[in-house]
Amino acid sequence: MASSKELSDFLQSIEAKSFKRTVFATRDEEAALDIVQESMMKLAEKYGDHDISELPLIFTRILQNTTLDWFRRQKTQNTWVSLFSSLKGGGRDNLDESEYSDPLEFIESNEENLGFESGESLLERQQLIKIIESEISKLPARQREAFLMRYWDDLGISETAKIMACSEGSVKTHCSRASVTLAKALKKQGFKL
Repeated sequence: MASSKELSDFLQSIEAKSFKRTVFATRDEEAALDIVQESMMKLAEKYGDHDISELPLIFTRILQNTTLDWFRRQKTQNTWVSLFSSLKGGGRDNLDESEYSDPLEFIESNEENLGFESGESLLERQQLIKIIESEISKLPARQREAFLMRYWDDLGISETAKIMACSEGSVKTHCSRASVTLAKALKKQGFKL
């Protein structure tokens, strides 16, 4: 069973990532803040007595469901933006997916670089992050969801598949396509991967 401090520390550790992820989905910062807060309250009220190791998966599912509920309410109000829109049709570009690596692996965390980064490299990294965030928001919903769970939430393939209610192969496909799209966008912006 998670102690109050463990629960509080856990919620604090996931707050920023959860907010950013929800902003990507909703494209509305106020709604994203409400969704994250509501999800945290649900976790604390209904699952606070669970083991701390279970909380990441439970919270991810709660956040996903709360986000879906928000979209349902928006649909009722005739302002639907589909989180689970179907993948856009058309043929795939003739790209060799193995030629691209994960674009996020080139971004170092602030903690690793604190005090050791020149102003120029800091600016370049901030621009890269901004471009990646912009491109992530343009991904089809399922690709974005799989990509964020795998690389931002650091969930395994099987965990992501359970949360997304799809096969592990689908998760791999969504992540691969998202990585290729992001790599192409970065290459187009002049970044060499």
